[in-house]
Amino acid sequence: MGDLVTPRLVLHPLSPAEAENVVARRPEPGALWAPEYPTDGDAAGAGHFLEHCADTGNPQPFGAYEIRLRQDGHAIGGVGFHGAPNAEGQVTIGYGLTPAARGKGYASEALRALLELARDEGIAAVKGDADLDNIASQRVMVAAGMCFVRADDRVKHFLIEWSDTPEAPDATEMTYVAEATDATDAA
Repeated sequence: MGDLVTPRLVLHPLSPAEAENVVARRPEPGALWAPEYPTDGDAAGAGHFLEHCADTGNPQPFGAYEIRLRQDGHAIGGVGFHGAPNAEGQVTIGYGLTPAARGKGYASEALRALLELARDEGIAAVKGDADLDNIASQRVMVAAGMCFVRADDRVKHFLIEWSDTPEAPDATEMTYVAEATDATDAA
């Protein structure tokens, strides 16, 4: 699996060895890490990726990605799937950036690339959620094309689904579905 490249970013699929370094907060020789990378969220995401690798094998392309700036190669955060698709062809996403990289549109850009990858891989729907008070994360999902579907006492849930049904005006058009998602999913 190669890198995903966007106008300003490179999404690098983590290998298990690279994920171990993120968890240990120990850059491998030659790695370019921005100050404050990895965050606690990056380390937790890499840890979950390693758990999936140990349980069921490397789920790539449905694993963890390091977000790097194209201009200088520095890692500024992470984005990824919470594992392989479920029986309904759905995946859950998560993302995060270092504090200095926030507010520049990087998270939305990275998430759009991940959504495109999911669609290209035949995924039916992508779910995500954000804490009720995490307005910035909610805006990231909306900016990337996801739709708010519901809230519970802890989080707001978002979803994007692609439809290939004959009645759809364009089989490649993204559609939004307002249906319940598991309250246990986390972004």
